[in-house]
Amino acid sequence: MRRGLLLAALAAAGLALLPMSLVERAIFVPEPGAALRPADVGLEGEDVQLEPEPGVRVHAFWLPAAGADRAILFLHGNAGNASHRLPNAAMLVGLGTNVLLTDYRGYGLSSGRPSERGVYADARSALRHVVEERGIPERRIVLFGRSLGGAVAVDLAADRELAGVILESTFTSAADVARGVLGPLALLAGRRFDSASKIPRVRAPLLFFHGDRDEIVPYPLGRRLYERAPEPKTFETLTGAGHNDTVEVGGPPYFARIRDFLDEVAPPGAG
Repeated sequence: MRRGLLLAALAAAGLALLPMSLVERAIFVPEPGAALRPADVGLEGEDVQLEPEPGVRVHAFWLPAAGADRAILFLHGNAGNASHRLPNAAMLVGLGTNVLLTDYRGYGLSSGRPSERGVYADARSALRHVVEERGIPERRIVLFGRSLGGAVAVDLAADRELAGVILESTFTSAADVARGVLGPLALLAGRRFDSASKIPRVRAPLLFFHGDRDEIVPYPLGRRLYERAPEPKTFETLTGAGHNDTVEVGGPPYFARIRDFLDEVAPPGAG
């Protein structure tokens, strides 16, 4: 047994010497282009080009709701691109909130190559756009992070005075997710996307969703992140939902819960 553990440790140490870009390629699964446009889901939308740093262009969709003075910044997961989330975003716009649905570098219509540092910078740029270009203050903005986007949202929300944060199907750290699949080789993930250490610094009210049949991010990881979070916070279990069908399984009660949260933390007309 000791020999087996030693061999596993040596293998992990050897693989850890590989370029970090190889690890990031395993985390990020971007798809180029745009499969949908806002008009395809009945929305009026505007293409936005963000510049988180010189030479990097990040694409986003600005999706306005008539008369709304609050906004959701939607941060999607590790695969596909923002256009795949347009049907979901349309439902959020229907709750009476503007939505900035942003990609990350290397995704969709954006340039560059994704990295942990890079996607954090992309999210900061997206938030800055909502504040400076759309005139919506941080106290009227809710972050919505799904899966990997939840880790991006936690990083962005730390030490900010935001209206609220919604975290769905997300995790404590990349290493914790990998541990269930790779065992000792999860050491390769290092301290990447370490939401557990950051979430105590989130000042905004928190709303968690997690499917109890999540096959990618185990339900206990969502609960552990919730337990580390400060108050005020609420955890909603989506009974029977996996990782990618939370919207469908949650149905109208899911969106009603989001509406209630929005109205609580950023009441309409109170901007």
